[in-house]
Amino acid sequence: MQKIPKQFQVSSFLVFYLIHSTQFGVGALGYQRVIAMSAGYDAWMGIILFGGFTHIIVYMIYKICEKSNGDLASAHRMAFGKWIGNLFNLFFVFYYIMTAVTVLRTYIEVVQVWLFPDLSTWFFSLLFLLLVFYIITGGFRVITGIAFLGVMLPAYLLITIVLPLEYADFRNLLPIFDHSLKDIFLSGRDMTLSMLGFETLLMFYPFISKPQQSKKWAHLGVFVTSSIYLIFALITFAYFSEGKLQKNIWATLSIWKIIELPFVERVEYIGIANWCLIILPNVCLFLWCASRLAKRMTKLKHRTSLIIITTIVFIIMNQFEDRKLINDLNSYMGQVGFYMGYVYIPLLFLVITFVHWRRGKKEDEKT
Repeated sequence: MQKIPKQFQVSSFLVFYLIHSTQFGVGALGYQRVIAMSAGYDAWMGIILFGGFTHIIVYMIYKICEKSNGDLASAHRMAFGKWIGNLFNLFFVFYYIMTAVTVLRTYIEVVQVWLFPDLSTWFFSLLFLLLVFYIITGGFRVITGIAFLGVMLPAYLLITIVLPLEYADFRNLLPIFDHSLKDIFLSGRDMTLSMLGFETLLMFYPFISKPQQSKKWAHLGVFVTSSIYLIFALITFAYFSEGKLQKNIWATLSIWKIIELPFVERVEYIGIANWCLIILPNVCLFLWCASRLAKRMTKLKHRTSLIIITTIVFIIMNQFEDRKLINDLNSYMGQVGFYMGYVYIPLLFLVITFVHWRRGKKEDEKT
């Protein structure tokens, strides 16, 4: 078993905040248009479908970590041996890096389009990554605290999505089941990028003080995320016609524009500024996972691997200045995330289960 000192572990209920904070991020600002492309306004069923799939994947992740007595690095070593296992670890290091890049670069684009058109990507990303580096060097408990704050402090924004209900027309959702099951499945797959984050559990599992008790909290995190996405989608579909939705890249922000409050004129400005608190734990956890995994597969210290990976992220960030490139990055990472989260993890679960069964059988034969 990979031993983590008690003072570095976190309570089981905090897994809810870790899972929810990584799943709910910048994708919530505009996933509605993406999923409606495949199944129209039946796309809300795809959210329910993939929410259910995610619960199954989380169950598999717990079994993988239990049977391998550790994290993702332990599972790969158990399943494929040292060298091939490290090759798979390397794939996941790059995956975590690129997911962090996607989240941060997409958020910067929102800030540039809606708030500060002249904002330099390198300047914002440098300041943000310095903050992320400072948080990660504080240890996993500090990251968990940031995840807690990233869920609780901006929670009031959920109220703003309900205010436009007076303009909603839920007849837009009719007729129901107007698309095939394949289209509904594709719509759920299209929002994979918004659902990603649960795979970080593969890395922080050893840091949970009582893993068995944390299972219900992990599933609750997935359930809450899926429920919020479902509510956001239903309200958006009721507010926009399909034609108008296709012209709105960030549907959530467009809904905020119509909200009028006596003490603030532009609610979307507040929402975008506060969204920084939501994506902060996203980036922290993904970079922590990448640096932690790099440390586990090499002799580097965690701080050294973190410096290298943060530098790589900063360099990659500044290669995406064009809107088309950023859109392609989101599409590509959505596809990669689907295969990593919903295809590879079940395959790894089957391999680990088989290897664990073989080892148990050999031990029984010896006795």
